[in-house]
Amino acid sequence: MVEDDREQVHSGGIQSLDAALRLLGAMAEMSGPVSLTELARRTRMPPSKAHRYLASFQNAGLVVQAGRSGKYDLGPGAVTLGLSAIARHDFVNRASDALPDLRDEAGLTALLSVWGSQGATVIRWERAASPLVTSMGLGTTLPLLNSATGRAFLAWGPPAPIEAFRQAEMRLARRVPAIAADLSSNGHGLATLVETVRAQGYASVEGRFIPGLVAIAAPILDWQGEAQAVVTLIGTDPLLVQPDSDAVTRLIGFCQGLSFSPIKASNERKP
Repeated sequence: MVEDDREQVHSGGIQSLDAALRLLGAMAEMSGPVSLTELARRTRMPPSKAHRYLASFQNAGLVVQAGRSGKYDLGPGAVTLGLSAIARHDFVNRASDALPDLRDEAGLTALLSVWGSQGATVIRWERAASPLVTSMGLGTTLPLLNSATGRAFLAWGPPAPIEAFRQAEMRLARRVPAIAADLSSNGHGLATLVETVRAQGYASVEGRFIPGLVAIAAPILDWQGEAQAVVTLIGTDPLLVQPDSDAVTRLIGFCQGLSFSPIKASNERKP
């Protein structure tokens, strides 16, 4: 048996290839060109070994090397791979297929929403074993200000399509403050809400949209950090919305696993 075959049987893969891909992964996590020394340190790899891998990556167009600095960066081949992956990634269908598993793990009703022409629209609904008394279902549109789903879109959704809906709901909230009783109906109050939601990684409401029900919602983010969809869990226990609850942990983990960008990240965009 040749050496490569022994590696494959031992690890379930090719150890040398695993090491090479770890090097590429480290480059992808950095914000710009990086030196051989730093790459070797980050990957706990001897510089001579890292250099051999980098030479092969250069030959394949995955890595380029700057002239004077000698630092390495991702090359056009890596860009091609990334764009191809993006083009093939279906955020909505992947989330929809996995939604029953989240429902079963959390023991809560789960729904998936996208931003449509009428606003935040439910496109899949997975009911938990314990029934909920609600008129919501497929095709329901949810408000921005007083639903967990809407608040997640407020925090992570693309600003331009949301703007008209946001302004309309803010005007209504000024006339009827009870609609969004937990926030002031001015720009500062909304900015504070959005900042809080982004910082904690999920949005929540406690029985304001539908009396007796509580909900938490988190986004599935694309490579630009914008929500392609929002996943929501609904229950009756007020403890559901607490940051350390099992449901919050499962929800954020589920959405992060389907996202291209980190959900809990600094974002200076204001509503």
